[in-house]
Amino acid sequence: MANYLETKDPSFKIRFAEKEDAPLILNFIKALAVYEKMEDEVVATEEILYDSIFVKNQAEVVFGEQNGQAVAFAVYFHSFSTFQGKACMYLEDVFVLPEARGNGYGKLMLACIAKIATDRGCGRMDWCCLDWNTSSIAFYKRMGAIPMDEWTIYRLTGDALPALAGELA
Repeated sequence: MANYLETKDPSFKIRFAEKEDAPLILNFIKALAVYEKMEDEVVATEEILYDSIFVKNQAEVVFGEQNGQAVAFAVYFHSFSTFQGKACMYLEDVFVLPEARGNGYGKLMLACIAKIATDRGCGRMDWCCLDWNTSSIAFYKRMGAIPMDEWTIYRLTGDALPALAGELA
């Protein structure tokens, strides 16, 4: 049975993903990838998502539903700030379907993750945004987010990750 969070909009509720939602999670990831012009980069499968989210608990997912229909999702997980000495919330993805935009659902999704973060004692919430996505950048700034222009994101992927791991011993 779904666990719903009420919002200021009576037609929009947020619920935590359940095990049977792996196909829906993948559908949202694919829709986000199309929006971000990165559809060729999605290698996740329903099985991988099920294992990562519901077995290994490596991330959490919420869905925003308009009149019972999923129109938004967010994927998040904990990180840690050594300077604060506290957990942080990392928002991996937040996405509202194009046909549902303009109703304030993006703000409600961010508010939901912020609420979860504050309830869990997190010191901050972090996320990334593609530099060409000016509408999202403006939206995040309106929510009070501060761009961290002095930071550069690094990533190890493909053969580089196991190659570095192999340098340990």
